[in-house]
Amino acid sequence: MLAIDVNNLNKKYKNFHLKDVCFQLEKGYIMGFIGTNGAGKTTTLKSILNMIHIDGGEINILGKNFIKHEMELKQEIGYAFGGIDYYTRNKIRQVTNVVKRFYKNWDEEAYFNYLKKFNLDENKKIVELSAGMRVNYNLALALSHGAKLLILDEPTSGLDPVARDNLLDIFQELVEEGEISILFSTHITSDLEKCADYITYINNGQIIKSSEKEEFINTYRLLNGGESQLHEVKDHLISYKINSFGFTGLIHTKDFDPSSNIKSTLPNLEEIMIYFSKKEEQHV
Repeated sequence: MLAIDVNNLNKKYKNFHLKDVCFQLEKGYIMGFIGTNGAGKTTTLKSILNMIHIDGGEINILGKNFIKHEMELKQEIGYAFGGIDYYTRNKIRQVTNVVKRFYKNWDEEAYFNYLKKFNLDENKKIVELSAGMRVNYNLALALSHGAKLLILDEPTSGLDPVARDNLLDIFQELVEEGEISILFSTHITSDLEKCADYITYINNGQIIKSSEKEEFINTYRLLNGGESQLHEVKDHLISYKINSFGFTGLIHTKDFDPSSNIKSTLPNLEEIMIYFSKKEEQHV
């Protein structure tokens, strides 16, 4: 079963267009949603949840049309956009007492188990929580009402390396049994190299590629060659940088001749994003 199935999602603003966005996430897996700031990550996630009125397209969650079954499906979804910025002077206990009234499957025992797991004191005020603790509290709320799908916008942003690593471990634990799926946006690509099963890359409102992580990376090669070799591949490069040794450039694997003398390596996710970003600069 597909946890998320997005088809031809469109949303037009005056200076930005989310154009024909399509991707799918299988149940029980983690998808990293990557792109530079302003690429359309948050707009896409909010459109999926009908927090933004879309101009066209279809969104199915857990096998059902989201617009037709919104109230039902929101019982199955946990989502977080940024930190908790409401009731900040209230204690965790007081905020939880408000939130849990909205969920028919709220499990009090599970909630207290997650508080313990995440080392959260329900008598602490929201304002007293660190960035990492706020993320964990959001997760505790989502998982305590039996969410089968987590949609998270930049959940690791602002966390220190240890807190980020702990959170990624939690993500991997959650999907182990195949019942929970996670879609989270981030610009910290190293996080995805550790925990993501799938990658969806959006650039300037359009999906560049969405696939299994290894397949995604294997689609590209990073070339390093002398200045005299640049003319051999220049027309096929996505973009390139000139350096003291010659050039470094990104190319689709299908466009590269491995018998050439140009050195090639697999890029990481960050390098793929950087060179696609340079493509726009070089074609202006």
